[in-house]
Amino acid sequence: MMLKTTLAAALTTVFASAALAQVPAGYPADYQKIIDGAKKEGKLVIYGATDSKATQPLIKDFSAQFPGISVEYNDMNSTEVYNRFISEVAAGGNTADVMWSSAMDLQMRLASDGYALKYKSVEAAKIPGWAMWDEQAYGTTFEPAAIVYNKRLVDAKEVPQTHADFTKLIQLPKFKDKVTTYDIEKSGVGFMFMTQDARENPKFLELENAFGMAKVRVQSSTGTMMERISSGENLIGYNVLGSYALVRAKTDPSIGVVMPKDYTLILSRVIFINKAAKNLNGAKLWLDYMLSHRGQTVIANDSKLYAIRADVTGETTSADLIKQIGKDNVKPVPVHPIVLQFLGPAKRMAFLKQWKETAGKK
Repeated sequence: MMLKTTLAAALTTVFASAALAQVPAGYPADYQKIIDGAKKEGKLVIYGATDSKATQPLIKDFSAQFPGISVEYNDMNSTEVYNRFISEVAAGGNTADVMWSSAMDLQMRLASDGYALKYKSVEAAKIPGWAMWDEQAYGTTFEPAAIVYNKRLVDAKEVPQTHADFTKLIQLPKFKDKVTTYDIEKSGVGFMFMTQDARENPKFLELENAFGMAKVRVQSSTGTMMERISSGENLIGYNVLGSYALVRAKTDPSIGVVMPKDYTLILSRVIFINKAAKNLNGAKLWLDYMLSHRGQTVIANDSKLYAIRADVTGETTSADLIKQIGKDNVKPVPVHPIVLQFLGPAKRMAFLKQWKETAGKK
């Protein structure tokens, strides 16, 4: 009887240790409550504007670390992420537990309008101060806005190194009908990049007029832009998401990528937890995982989205990118309500009106 009792006690200790071992190193012991709560919920719903191919390694690794939690990832473009969430909330139906999008301004609008849960991540101290707001919204990546060109059809001497070079280049007859960028009316990330350009580039109006002269072709996705540049249908693309472009360039000999030397805008995919999340513990677990050294290592080396943490090693990291571009030329878009400057109806309409009158003229 004594042996059975001792064995039972020993097994209990082993199982308890195994459960506690799930708490990541350095986390508080009471974090186990979040893990247990997430397992009880058993599910997590994420709305994201990141390609499923890039997201799968994260889901796979998260599931390996925290088995028993089913992750439902809904891949949409950045405007759809926002619109679907808003409409589902208004209808009182089920919606995402976690919102993760490259349209930083739309994410910040939702967070500042009161949809985000205030949650201090245990990993918060490990990301830059500009990449978090009010313990509600957090930046997860460090991705450049790049100029992408066709290496077969654009001469090495023509390749622009600055925004001024690009403005001058696309006015040449060779580039008429051959320039592409985001459709800023349909793409949330495209609108955000262009409004940030308006803040950073003192000659932004000249750039807009150059787009008009070139009869710019607009697209709602990075993938479509790169396909058309690779095929030669377009020769050059502007404000293309550099994370996707640099990965493509490694396997596609037609794709060349430039990070402008005068300034390079840096986007960070913003994540927040829905204040009314059905699976609140799972959402906290996912957010902490995304900012953790382990999650950021997957972001850098498997998802190829450029880790935001300075202590992560690999090619696609913020440290590597800063080394390439130069510390003074990197211009991160802050995770802050300041990015909402152009989202007010009057300012948005005025910006789009000017875009149509300049870049949009055919």
